[in-house]
Amino acid sequence: MSDVVFRRAETADLPFIVGLLADDPIGASREDLSTPLNRAYIDAFNAIAADPNQFLAVITEDDQVIGTLQLTFIPGLSRTGAWRGQIEAVRIAAHRRGTGLGHRAFEWAVQQCQSRKCSLVQLTTDKNRPEAHRFYEQLGFAASHLGYKRPLDV
Repeated sequence: MSDVVFRRAETADLPFIVGLLADDPIGASREDLSTPLNRAYIDAFNAIAADPNQFLAVITEDDQVIGTLQLTFIPGLSRTGAWRGQIEAVRIAAHRRGTGLGHRAFEWAVQQCQSRKCSLVQLTTDKNRPEAHRFYEQLGFAASHLGYKRPLDV
């Protein structure tokens, strides 16, 4: 891989990030690719950027966005006051999937969690992504918990 760079996302990256989030059947059903960009994405980006426990990353090559992920650093009382790193919304551009970039993204994310003194790193994944489940297990993650979600009216 040539010069792949991990950096904090900027407002100008938002259309590319939303495009990556929508680039599969599950994401396509819940993202909004309209132009101009839906204001909700901008508001969410601003909230993420203002929170020191959030890191929205983009992966670039030759100044082109080819991946994204979001890290959340969560303080907690359990596990003797442990911090957790939450990895979410990992997406790699279709033309770069299968090249090892996803593995590299997770190595980078785990390093970020270690640098923040997290004692645990976790993620959630849709039940309908069996290929992702195999990938996470290859990276050393275990399906140790069962999670639930409840949509809220907003």
